[in-house]
Amino acid sequence: MLDQPVPDFSLPSTGGTFSLAGHRGTSLVIYFYPKDNTPGCTTEAQQFRDLDAEFRKHSCAVFGISRDSLKSHENFKAKFELPFELLVDAEETACAIFDVIKMKNMYGKQVRGIERSTFLIDASGVLRRQWRGVKVPGHAAEVLEAVKSL
Repeated sequence: MLDQPVPDFSLPSTGGTFSLAGHRGTSLVIYFYPKDNTPGCTTEAQQFRDLDAEFRKHSCAVFGISRDSLKSHENFKAKFELPFELLVDAEETACAIFDVIKMKNMYGKQVRGIERSTFLIDASGVLRRQWRGVKVPGHAAEVLEAVKSL
């Protein structure tokens, strides 16, 4: 999928309905995370929050996606003062496009879940970078460096 246009999709978000096509002209960082209010996901959201002004300075908008409900997202966003919108993918629409649903081990059991992944889409809607199986420490800063090189 690298260097290919990303298919358009629409999802409910904390800021109304998000559509990929509606953001042409702006670079996008879309990060997928497993669950609101869990330690790794909270740290990741805070790191993107803390660098949000830098992303904006480079004409790039950040969006987080998980399968959590809109109410859960709204609470998570408010609790950690996230300046970007969180998208609800309960039907796994975007998860399927980006192929982020994987079998994971959770307390010794196999479960389907989101593999922590981030995607950088340029202003014309083309996927330019992807990070899969993300480790949280330093990740947002690494993504910002990639944005600067677009």
